[in-house]
Amino acid sequence: MTRLAVKGLAWLAASLILAGGAAAQPGGEADDVVVVTGTRSGEAANATILPVTRIDAETRLQTSAHHPSELLARVPGVRLHRGNGAEHLTAIRSPVLTGGAGAGAFLFLEDGIPLRAAGFANVNGLFEALTGSSGGVEVVRGPGSALQGSNGLHGVVNFLTPSPAETADGFEAELGSFGRRRGRMVIARPGDTVSALFSVAGQHEDGWRDAAGLDRVEALVRIDGETPRFDWRATAALVNLQQETAGFVRGPDAYRDLDLARSNDDPEAFRDAQALRLALTLNGQADARTHWQVTPYARANEMDFLMHFVPSEALEESGHSSVGVLGSITRQTGWGEWVLGADVEASTGTLRETQSRPTIFSFIQGEHYDYAVDSALAALYGQGQWSLSDALRLQAGLRLERIRYDYDNRLADDIVGRYQRVADRGDAYDLVLPHLGISWQIDPSSHLVTRLARGARAPQTAELYRLQPGQVTDGIEPETLDSFEVGYRRAGVRLDWSLTAFAMQKRNVFFRDADGFNVTGGKTRHHGLELALEWQASTTVTLDLAGSWARHLYDFDQPVTTASETIRAGAEIDTAPQWLWNARARWQPTARFSGELEWSHMGRYFTDAGNLHTYGGHDLVHLRARYQWREDVEVFASVRNLLDTRYAERADFAFGSDRYFPGEERGVNIGVRVGF
Repeated sequence: MTRLAVKGLAWLAASLILAGGAAAQPGGEADDVVVVTGTRSGEAANATILPVTRIDAETRLQTSAHHPSELLARVPGVRLHRGNGAEHLTAIRSPVLTGGAGAGAFLFLEDGIPLRAAGFANVNGLFEALTGSSGGVEVVRGPGSALQGSNGLHGVVNFLTPSPAETADGFEAELGSFGRRRGRMVIARPGDTVSALFSVAGQHEDGWRDAAGLDRVEALVRIDGETPRFDWRATAALVNLQQETAGFVRGPDAYRDLDLARSNDDPEAFRDAQALRLALTLNGQADARTHWQVTPYARANEMDFLMHFVPSEALEESGHSSVGVLGSITRQTGWGEWVLGADVEASTGTLRETQSRPTIFSFIQGEHYDYAVDSALAALYGQGQWSLSDALRLQAGLRLERIRYDYDNRLADDIVGRYQRVADRGDAYDLVLPHLGISWQIDPSSHLVTRLARGARAPQTAELYRLQPGQVTDGIEPETLDSFEVGYRRAGVRLDWSLTAFAMQKRNVFFRDADGFNVTGGKTRHHGLELALEWQASTTVTLDLAGSWARHLYDFDQPVTTASETIRAGAEIDTAPQWLWNARARWQPTARFSGELEWSHMGRYFTDAGNLHTYGGHDLVHLRARYQWREDVEVFASVRNLLDTRYAERADFAFGSDRYFPGEERGVNIGVRVGF
């Protein structure tokens, strides 16, 4: 680790020693935090069997995040590698996963509803989330519960829409380096039986790299109502993204050369995306102990982007639309509670890939793929929670899920260069997702939790029907992940902390090797430790820490033409840092002023499967401040990358050279909020 990382660990050790007495005092603030992702009915975060972290709306305001990576870095074991603009690659108890491997490994939700259909996931899965308008975010590390389905292998991220009755009117505006402009407006109208909220947020940046601008707008309408028989909530969300994209810079340590880092070899690259979501949630009581919930929903997604990261630089045009219903019944009993539910969904998706540039190697000019897929999903699940004693709780759940694809090829059934067009066909996959957990309340302020769970995802449509010569759809099986974890959580008057150990094994792993071909039957192993800590050091200073150590290993052998990239069992998976740390010191000397100093550490990792090339990692420091100028007016400012460190958001070794997405140089922002 770097010298700064060592100093950070020393600081942590000293903090724990100094605060040791505080941990022994019973407290309850953590029990006031309620999470809904695991049960939908809500439960105390400190007692939930799932490893859930909640990031509330106040934290989002304090962070003034330009990108969801700034928020999710506060969760142990989670890191988003930020690309250009809104682009990102996700890691949750995992390497940073790319392509098909990343597209379905994480489940992104809004109020419990997936942002995308199960077979049409996007590796940039948070493009369409309400990152600027959410009322909070909940992150589950590892497989979700029986209530969540396909794609929640490594983690679940659930964005919560803000409640009209609990949200104030407000306006926010911000200006900053690199032509950044960001704004948000919220109008909330609480009522006795009907409450409504309208929120719109937008951001623009010229880009700190050449020809790398971003324009993004999101809008939310939420209406809550009450009737004598049931409550209801209607939401409509719209996201529009227009982005110019900057690609890799190449060469040893190229990110350290500022002129090179700012350059863009792909000035024509772009990514445009739109998403629309509608949902209506009905909640009612069948009797004093039985609660029911029904949520019909619809979604539509479209995206066009130039594939700048491959030699073809082909244009991909894709999209899908869906309608579905989530339904559940929850009953309280003398021994606990149980929930039974069913989910159904029908989707239609299309994909077209066209190369306009002349043929290069096996990347053939012209149409590569053009197809449509009709998808149907049906799931049944049950989950029970038993109080075995006053201190011991058992939770068990099982989800059965079936997904079917009907594929229609709109081009000739043949092979063109490296592209194989599959003939029309139908495919179906069955998923069985069990989980079992136990929570033991050792004393009023501490819990010991252990859990066994399986996550799975059906093959994505792009994995099944964008094949290369020599591959067959019949050989692609659902990817599964088996997880075991043990966690200890303690909530004190001044110190809250938790420590979690996990071990996971994945089978039928899908990824692209160094030859550029899809691997469909890989195996990997993952294990590690996660630490979260919040210490009220004094009346004015609070220290927070989210840290993890993990190892992510190949568990199979795979020959590759490029000998240096041959995959061997026991080798480290590339782009899988062992150490991730995020620490914040918050200082509030008066009721009007607060400041935060943040340290973020990315550990060293291999950039190739052969473990011959590395990126040394980096340490970043950020500074934020807020000042309450008047009762309803707040001024805020931030300095990102305070020390102006030269670093890479993502490092990679491919096509015989080092490649980097260079990290942004120091940037300053200032803004004002009225009413929040």
